[in-house]
Amino acid sequence: MKKIAIEIKWGFLFAIITLLWMMLEKELGWHDELIEKHAIYTNFFAFVAIIIYVIALLDKRKNYYDGRMSWKQGFISGIWIAVVVSALSPLTQYITSTIITPEYFPNVIKASVELGLKTQEEAAKYFTLQNYIIQSTIGALLMGTITAAIVALFVKTKR
Repeated sequence: MKKIAIEIKWGFLFAIITLLWMMLEKELGWHDELIEKHAIYTNFFAFVAIIIYVIALLDKRKNYYDGRMSWKQGFISGIWIAVVVSALSPLTQYITSTIITPEYFPNVIKASVELGLKTQEEAAKYFTLQNYIIQSTIGALLMGTITAAIVALFVKTKR
């Protein structure tokens, strides 16, 4: 456990920052009056996620590998962060959907129907807590692994 203590710490920090981002999205109106723009605007979180991974891998390099880290070590560290984030995703999605923005699903269902993107039935089936938990869990693992691979290229040290 001590070998991945830094990854666990950053996985939890990532989850907390994700919740703070959801609060920001709600405050900016992306979950209600600007919901039709949500699918575009929410992608800005990718920049935040990349920064978190960079800082996390630099932390691992400095405090575990004494300033020297290979791409493989960085990549494995990043995968562990993704595993922690993925494991926490059901909880963060639950908190987001029930506490931070419980009106999100009704709003996005209504907007997707009004914009002609889905029928009422399709939207009601798609925009559910269960579906979002599945998507966020898989997405965290997939995107975290890709991010880890790329960020590890930039934080590795020369031999």
